[in-house]
Amino acid sequence: MAEQIIKSEFSDVMQKSYIDYAMSVICQRALPDVRDGLKPVQRRVLYAMEELGLSADKPHRKSARIVGDTMGKYHPHGDSSIYEALVVMEQDFKKGMPLVDGHGNFGSIEGDGAAAMRYTEAKLQKFTQDVYLSDMDKNVVDFRPNFDETEKEPEVLPVRIPNLLVNGAEGIAVGMTTNIPPHNLSEVVDGVIAYMDNPDITTGELMQYIKGPDFPTGGLVVNQKELESIYEQGTGKLKLRGRVVLEKGKKRSERDKLVITEIPYTMVGANIGKFISDVVGLIENKKTTDIVDISNESSKEGIRIVLELRKNADVERLKNLLYKKTRLEDTFGVNMLAISDGKPELLGLKDIIRLHTEFHYELNRRKYRTLLERALAEKEIKEGLIKACDIIDLIIEILRGSKNLAQAKKCLMEGETEGITFKTQKSKKAASRLSFTEKQATAILQMRLYRLIGLEMMALQEEYAEILKRISHYEDILNHEAALKKAIKADLRKIKKEYGFERRTSLEDAKAAVYVEAPVEEKEVVLLLDRFGYGKVLEKAIYERNREVADRENRIVLPCMNTDKLCIFTQTGLMHQMKVQDIPAGRLRDKGVPLDNVANYDSRTEQILCIIPASELPECKLLFVTAGAMVKLVEGKEFCVQKKTVAATKLTENDTLKAVIPLTETVIEEGEQIVMQSEDGYFLRFALSEITTKKKTAIGIRGMSLKDEDRLRKVYLTRAGDGESVLYKEKELYFQKIKLMSRDSRGVKVRR
Repeated sequence: MAEQIIKSEFSDVMQKSYIDYAMSVICQRALPDVRDGLKPVQRRVLYAMEELGLSADKPHRKSARIVGDTMGKYHPHGDSSIYEALVVMEQDFKKGMPLVDGHGNFGSIEGDGAAAMRYTEAKLQKFTQDVYLSDMDKNVVDFRPNFDETEKEPEVLPVRIPNLLVNGAEGIAVGMTTNIPPHNLSEVVDGVIAYMDNPDITTGELMQYIKGPDFPTGGLVVNQKELESIYEQGTGKLKLRGRVVLEKGKKRSERDKLVITEIPYTMVGANIGKFISDVVGLIENKKTTDIVDISNESSKEGIRIVLELRKNADVERLKNLLYKKTRLEDTFGVNMLAISDGKPELLGLKDIIRLHTEFHYELNRRKYRTLLERALAEKEIKEGLIKACDIIDLIIEILRGSKNLAQAKKCLMEGETEGITFKTQKSKKAASRLSFTEKQATAILQMRLYRLIGLEMMALQEEYAEILKRISHYEDILNHEAALKKAIKADLRKIKKEYGFERRTSLEDAKAAVYVEAPVEEKEVVLLLDRFGYGKVLEKAIYERNREVADRENRIVLPCMNTDKLCIFTQTGLMHQMKVQDIPAGRLRDKGVPLDNVANYDSRTEQILCIIPASELPECKLLFVTAGAMVKLVEGKEFCVQKKTVAATKLTENDTLKAVIPLTETVIEEGEQIVMQSEDGYFLRFALSEITTKKKTAIGIRGMSLKDEDRLRKVYLTRAGDGESVLYKEKELYFQKIKLMSRDSRGVKVRR
């Protein structure tokens, strides 16, 4: 066959391919289905466990086996993502109703990871069996081929509650994300029943039953009045707080304690450690003096973070400080996005209940249709057996006179007596009138003789009467919507009775936390920065007493006010801002803290050239000099900005800043001179007034004409008549001996 080349626009191919990829991620990986509330990986893990027979009354099985079966049969992706899904479904601090019963280390609320899958074991929870997988054998859901068409997997699990609400969901797709909080099982069941009784129910009326999110970590939702809007639109923000209890000291010598017994859901994991370190930071930075000690006494019994208080501590002010400055109060962004009818859709509370209820109705219709078919088949067989028992002597005569099984079966079904030996013509005539169905004939031929006992005959009659009752019940349900609704509601109430629990999260409309920082007493301090990048702030009196040692041991010594900001210029051309108060105050011999831990710069790639107090910027100009010998003056007020990081200057490719020097207008006008030294030993001295003032976004003008590959090494400022010098090649070089030239000259080569 001749090769056929199809020409197409590259952008069209890319667009189609990316849309296909995005939809695959959205529908097959990241977002849950509104019907069962599960992502594909979760659905496949639970189904694989069901296929492995890991029911609640069976022993646990290695997680690696579960992951292997899931990956090999249904989910052709990484084993780590499958195991992570299994772990999350086991964690009772993340799920409202855990779906997996784990054995071993499945992680902790404090952020500890689960052990490797070869160490842990798992099986299904009884709740999962009863509510998520119980009717899989009744043809209630459709199956589809797996990725290599060697197995069948369910399109959706027959979940009988709105799992999307009960367990919530989170996931990041392409261009969209979902974040649904968990809810209380009992409340959700009540809400579903209320919707079934009144499909026109409003969101506000539904909230009489489903009052709000119910997080497994407890805590408080403090913006209850906004819940109706969030549930109506399917998006919004929940304000969460931890539960704080004041424990009075039992003895006179004991301190009062502020105990955190429940945490916001967003603090689950490493954020507990972050909270404790934030509280320690508040103590170190003297934001509060009310806390004497902090300890984490959490255990399997629950969360218990203890703050010991000093005597006469202001508890309310401390609570507000913790709410404002730590994650004890946090925001949970609600975005109720799920797959509905094959596409992503933002859903409100009523939408989720409506769509799941429609799915639940369909599940039950298919379930009772299957049960009716089975009951009718059973009825047919029972009728045949009862009829056969009434003419058992004729049946035995047919069997004894037949040459093979097929001949006997044909006689039972069609009355065919050819070739069968009968004792009398009467028997032959009676046999010719038989018309059992195929199922009945098969059951008669397989019937055991003990069924002819009198009691067994009575039992057969009772079974037949019971089947007739069931058939009547199933037909009533399938033919009358009210009966179907009644059956579903009875099922939901049974689930609530067996698995329901009390609400854990409190809902209220609390006042916003108000914390007013005490005004800081303004005073002079001195910033010390050593050659390793560690900084500290000393009171001016302490510095004055130790001036000689401080100047000798630190590369930057900068007097400033404790209320000021510091502007840090680095060789990358960026300016970073930080508050002086953010740098811990210390003693002379204290090590200090790495400045990049406090300021917003990276010490691995950035080198500090200059630090200037922000209060001095409006009154000065900054001299910028680059390694490529580009120079300019910039008004200091251009750097009076609110952003923590801004571009301080524009650099050409492969160029870096070499120096940033603050200058006053007086210095520039009084004949100050600049001396530039290159790597090759060229020195150029010219008047500072030759450098023009430009914007910070400008590259500048050339200060020194460098040879190829030569770069600027150092920059000095001097004044005519001053005897300033620099040590060069182990000899003293006086600046006044360097010939005064004009800007953009090469300068003179110093050879000694």
